[in-house]
Amino acid sequence: MKLSDGVETAIHCTAAVAGLPQGAVMAAADLAEFHGVSASYLLKHLKALVKADLLVSVPGPTGGYRLARPANEITLLDVVLAVEGPEPAFRCKEIRRNGPCAPGPSAFPRPCNINRAMLKAEQAYRAALSQTTIADLNSEFLATSDPRVVERADNYFTAQMRPQKT
Repeated sequence: MKLSDGVETAIHCTAAVAGLPQGAVMAAADLAEFHGVSASYLLKHLKALVKADLLVSVPGPTGGYRLARPANEITLLDVVLAVEGPEPAFRCKEIRRNGPCAPGPSAFPRPCNINRAMLKAEQAYRAALSQTTIADLNSEFLATSDPRVVERADNYFTAQMRPQKT
C-alpha cells in the first residue's frame, strides 16, 4: 500500500502545530517553508485537516492554523483519513466473476476470500494507526532527536508563530 505524500506532510504539520503555545497559530506559508514544500501544495492538505476538525483556520493577516482539539486526542488514523479519505486501500471489484471460465454469479454465493483477507489487514493497519497520537509523536521527537534539530525547530516556530487574543 502506498499512501500519498500528503499524508506525511499533514502528519508533520499537525505535529508542528501541536507544539505551539496555547492560542498561537502558524501561517501556512511558514509551515510550508519549514517543511520545504510549496504553500499551494500544503494548503490543500491543511484544508483537509480543517474539514476533518483536526485543525482550525484562523483568518486574517495575523491568522494561521492551530489544533482543533488536544494533541492527545488526534491520532495518526485521524490524519490519514483526513487526507486519503475513509475508503479502504483495497477495493474488491469481484473480478473472479469475470472471464471465460466464470459460470455466473450463482457460483459465488460467499464473499470473496481475498477481499475478506485484505479488509482484515486494513482493520489491523487502522487499529495500529489509531493507537498513536500526535502527542505521542511529539514526546518521542523531543526525547530522541538531536538537540540541534529541536533547538532550530523551536527557534523557527518561536519567531514565526502568531499569538492570538483569546
